[in-house]
Amino acid sequence: MSILFRLGTFCQRGIRPVLLCNTHLSRGLVAHQKNQDVQPFQLAAQRIHATSSHSTVSSSRAASKHWTGERVLSIALLGMAPAAYLCPGPLVDYSVAAALTLHGHWGIGQVLTDYVHGNAKVKLAKAGILLLSTATFFGLCYFNYHDVGLCKAVSMLWRI
Repeated sequence: MSILFRLGTFCQRGIRPVLLCNTHLSRGLVAHQKNQDVQPFQLAAQRIHATSSHSTVSSSRAASKHWTGERVLSIALLGMAPAAYLCPGPLVDYSVAAALTLHGHWGIGQVLTDYVHGNAKVKLAKAGILLLSTATFFGLCYFNYHDVGLCKAVSMLWRI
């Protein structure tokens, strides 16, 4: 019962849904017309324009494709683990090197997007992550070509 009393005092005109209270809606979204024959609270649809620009739509598609690519790569990495154990070889070694590098590049890129702010800092951070990812990929390829390869190296570490 006290909840009903509090809602009544909170909305100031009896019990109504809390979202229709004047205190919860911004004045730009609500048209309150007192002396006309309309509802007291009506969304001002004439003030809201829901059209989006072409660049917003294309960037939304690119973000969706990027998200899908990340999920496909994650599933591919799950499949590469048994393949690397069951049939180690150059094809699997280079595939694992490329997939792990790309997975790390995208992951660290998301961390940088969340925590690095400012145009100069963002550009410097993106250049740094690109340099780090390139060096990582070429280092793994060098290891695959001149040494035993990633799969054999991991199995040798497990034997220790």
